[in-house]
Amino acid sequence: MAQEMNEYRANRLASMKALEELGFTPFGRAYEHKDLAKIRADFVEGEEVSAAGRLMMIRRMGKMSFCTMNDGTDRFQLIFKRDELEERLFAGFKQLNLGDIIGVKGSLFTTQKGEKSIVVKEWELLAKALEQPPEKFHGLTDQEERYRRRYVDLMTNDESRERFFMRSRILQETRKYLWAKDFMEVETPILQGQAGGAAAKPFITHHNALDREMVLRIAPELYLKRLLVGGFKKVFELGKDFRNEGIDRSHNPEFTVLEVYEAYGDRVSMENIIEGLIPHLCDTVVGKRQIEYGEAKEIIDFTPPYRRVAYNDLVTELMGEDWFTLPFEVQMEKAKAKSAETGVGLELDGITTSLMLTHEIYDKIIEKKLRQPTFVTRLPHEFVPLAKTCKDDKSLVDVFEFVVGGRELCPGYTEQNDPMEQRTALEHQAGEDTEKIDEDFISALECGMPPTGGLGIGIDRLVMLLTGTDGIRDVILFPQMKN
Repeated sequence: MAQEMNEYRANRLASMKALEELGFTPFGRAYEHKDLAKIRADFVEGEEVSAAGRLMMIRRMGKMSFCTMNDGTDRFQLIFKRDELEERLFAGFKQLNLGDIIGVKGSLFTTQKGEKSIVVKEWELLAKALEQPPEKFHGLTDQEERYRRRYVDLMTNDESRERFFMRSRILQETRKYLWAKDFMEVETPILQGQAGGAAAKPFITHHNALDREMVLRIAPELYLKRLLVGGFKKVFELGKDFRNEGIDRSHNPEFTVLEVYEAYGDRVSMENIIEGLIPHLCDTVVGKRQIEYGEAKEIIDFTPPYRRVAYNDLVTELMGEDWFTLPFEVQMEKAKAKSAETGVGLELDGITTSLMLTHEIYDKIIEKKLRQPTFVTRLPHEFVPLAKTCKDDKSLVDVFEFVVGGRELCPGYTEQNDPMEQRTALEHQAGEDTEKIDEDFISALECGMPPTGGLGIGIDRLVMLLTGTDGIRDVILFPQMKN
């Protein structure tokens, strides 16, 4: 294979030399042109146009030859006629290879078969491709190679390129939706002195100028809440978080998050944002609210209202009405029986409390079955130390987990604004590691934070859902990979 590639490269270097001898510059400069999609949309027979793009197909036929050009917006047929071109230009055309980038000027023409084309009258070489395209532009067949060499994947795979166009539009429309609701976009530190806002392992680095250890943020939450203390009423941040943890089909150590906070709001106001934002994205970006998701082409309907159900109700629905009154030993036996019945492997080693066991059942069995958009509410307070407890039950917090396609997409809270309650919750979470408590954040709360609603959406997972993709690496341009 290496020898074959060397031969390809040698042939391309030879064609580049031949082009240079004909007066072509192998790597050109700026070229004024019109997008192919725009040319197709505004097509007028005989009109003179200028276009630029990559050659995806070349079919030489004596006095008339055909090419397919792709500029990232569309594919278009080019026709090279010997009697329409200077001798140098026609001779140079014979030296072009698949993957070369050229600029052309010519007239629009519709073939007898009805194919819209450009009859080329002038062309320039803009970039010589020295590497052979994969399988003559049929695309990369090795999935991992697609992620490592994303530039080749985008070059050859229209579906992949369109997915990332959609991702860009999802980000754009998310911002537009929140701006229209009077939310202010802000930026908070990515390099932080202390990890906070989530329970996750951070990436650690050293700040030379300050001579101190720093971390890449695991969440922007605590800084955004400081802004509410400062008087901002509605804020959001769309940016990167980093967690030094595992990689799988729904996790990447570097990921994109949207966090939204509204003073004088609560969990319900956050649910309203979700039920407004996601249909907006479906309407403006996807063009429909029923999305085919994953390899099974499962239909997920994002038309609101979405189901709301309490965490404990889902558990008792599966495990029995008496579940929360049973002794731990009996619960463990029932969990083993349910694992065998459903064929879902529960990781029971090391589980020592009813709380841990219940959440293992929820995480491995219950959540996976929540396919349509669902707000799971009233979770155990131990899981969400930054949220307010429910008015009628202090063992539960007034939160939701928004679950779609068997995965959590977004948590939303009625935020804790009592500094004393917040300290107690953070101390319980930190255990003996009391240095992990962000004392400045507690100090900020003591200045007074309004009642607040907040949410955080994993943008990568949202893009997966809206593009019907089941793997996170398919929606991240350059995912983390092993060497």
